[in-house]
Amino acid sequence: MSGALVREATGDDLPSITDIYNHYVRTSPATFDLEPVSLENRRAWMGNYAGGRHRLFVATAGAAITGYATSGKVREKPGYLVSVETTVYVHPEHLGKGLGKSLYAAIFSALANEDVHRAYAAVVLPNPASIALHERFGFEPVGLFREIGRKFDRYWDVQWMERPLP
Repeated sequence: MSGALVREATGDDLPSITDIYNHYVRTSPATFDLEPVSLENRRAWMGNYAGGRHRLFVATAGAAITGYATSGKVREKPGYLVSVETTVYVHPEHLGKGLGKSLYAAIFSALANEDVHRAYAAVVLPNPASIALHERFGFEPVGLFREIGRKFDRYWDVQWMERPLP
């Protein structure tokens, strides 16, 4: 397991979180954003993670942010509040060091006492490392959306995964 410290994110973490996310915007189909996001955009986005069932955690190595994970809204309608969508992004220089596991462990520990019935994750395929991480945390495939997104002049499939929560 990584030796990273995992903690709740603060506003001071936003530049690093934005840099990590924008790396994936520019280089990967893991997000279907097509243009890098601004720090102002991320400030508004961070407002969605105020505690309770909607959380934002970061992993750190010294002063550096090495990854982050969220549990956010699946949909806007109030009946969906008993479900969360989880995501994890790791700085490319820190992949394969167990940060995803550490971040997800923190997310699911924080959710243990919340009124959350299910967690969902959307994994753009192929991504065997993300599938393995989610399976390690009890997620199972529940649906495949074929060619749902287009990026880099290609259509991509998305595997939806689900995990029951206590």
